[in-house]
Amino acid sequence: MSDDRPLLERLHAHLEATADLPLDRTANRWLGEAEAVAADVARGDAPEAAVERRLDQVRTLLSHVEGTGHPEGDAHVEAARALLDERDERDGSDESDGPGGSDDPDDSGRDGRGS
Repeated sequence: MSDDRPLLERLHAHLEATADLPLDRTANRWLGEAEAVAADVARGDAPEAAVERRLDQVRTLLSHVEGTGHPEGDAHVEAARALLDERDERDGSDESDGPGGSDDPDDSGRDGRGS
């Protein structure tokens, strides 16, 4: 897990970078939730099983984002997805169809952040 930390930190940084952009409201909510989950794993203190579940949640949340309405936001979302894919390829696993998190974007509490 310790060799994953730089990747997990980059994942969080890409999601965090979307917070101040003027994004589509719905995309912003999904990204806020994904950012919160990614922040949790980027700290590096979660057990491996929890990291796997949380990365599944991030992937599921990002699957709801078809576009952000902002080119820089779209680039950060694609970069985050690429990092998830990179980790899966490196670990020889496919987490893309595992369990996700909440499907309710209103649970993110992100309305006040950059939207």
